[in-house]
Amino acid sequence: MTKLMLKQEVGFPVPLNEAEIEEFGKEVEEIRNEIMDSRGEKDAKYIRKLLKIQRSLALFGRLVIYISLAFLPQWEHAFANYWYFFSVIGVGVLMLASAKILENMEIGHNILHAQWDWMKDPNIQSGSWEWDHVCPADQWKHSHNVRHHTWTNVFGKDADVAGYGLLRIFPEQKWKKFNLGNPIYALLLAIFFEWGVAIQELELGLVLSGKRKISKMKPMLKRTGMKIFRQMMKDYVLFPLLAGPFFLYVMAANASACILRNLWTYMIIFCGHFSEGVHTFSRKQVENETRSHWYVRQLLGSCNIKGGKLFHVMSGNLSHQIEHHMFPDMPSNRYPEVAPRIQSLCERYNLPYNTGRLSRQFGTTVLRILRMTFPGPRLKQVAA
Repeated sequence: MTKLMLKQEVGFPVPLNEAEIEEFGKEVEEIRNEIMDSRGEKDAKYIRKLLKIQRSLALFGRLVIYISLAFLPQWEHAFANYWYFFSVIGVGVLMLASAKILENMEIGHNILHAQWDWMKDPNIQSGSWEWDHVCPADQWKHSHNVRHHTWTNVFGKDADVAGYGLLRIFPEQKWKKFNLGNPIYALLLAIFFEWGVAIQELELGLVLSGKRKISKMKPMLKRTGMKIFRQMMKDYVLFPLLAGPFFLYVMAANASACILRNLWTYMIIFCGHFSEGVHTFSRKQVENETRSHWYVRQLLGSCNIKGGKLFHVMSGNLSHQIEHHMFPDMPSNRYPEVAPRIQSLCERYNLPYNTGRLSRQFGTTVLRILRMTFPGPRLKQVAA
């Protein structure tokens, strides 16, 4: 591997001077313009077909959950029906969880990035889409699209890089005794990930520390509270009520689907910026940043995951996190064709392109969380 040398005039750990960075950015921009100019009916068919698949999965998943109640074991036949009941309800839960994953990742996340606004379809617009999530879409767009994507991995600007305000992820974060619970916090965040995302934008820590008055939070708290109420009513009251005396079984099945969705999204999203080889930045490093410097920062601060077509779709194509951060408003179905071109470009410019299998990317992320549980030396930054 080529050791990355820090260029003081650039402020980034890359073996390029200012002119070379600008040239790299120009070539990246050419790729972006070519793809964006080629958007058309094929792309529109993709998102419309995906919406039909997702809605069908959600419908049939709930139906299978209800059908499974017919196999619910009675005391006198418990052993005979036990396997059938859990097999059928398990299929229903997996179908519903898959529907929720698709809606949150490949559909909702990307629609809210305005990837499909060019279609002028009123049903698929970033300004009006509300997703199947406890976090209101408009609040998420501010914390994610504005803060995270603009200031990716910049301490003091990007809340994600600070472990969602809960975890110690990088050595630049001051160690506190609270961080001894890092593994427990990480597990709880994984199980209840959608709740962590909703709370992140509220920045309740500022209220608890007295840096922000609760009165200024009331509009956001009201919006989030209303969204949570609607989601809770849908999954944990209305649909279970349709099962009558089997209310608790359906509620538990819905909760299981939500938890599976949370675990999957947590794993994919944490791989995107916390795997080994990722870089972080100070505010001083991004002063007077040009568009080309921004492209380089997105490259250094993001990680891809290798996998097949189905894996990429189920990950919301965040398995192409590098391309997503370079081109957040590009239709996600185009990332697979863009990725080899960006990787080839990085090889020509001797820039790192952090990609690896899910086991590697998530494994090093878990290791990072465990290591940051305790005070110690800085993690060594390595080229991917």
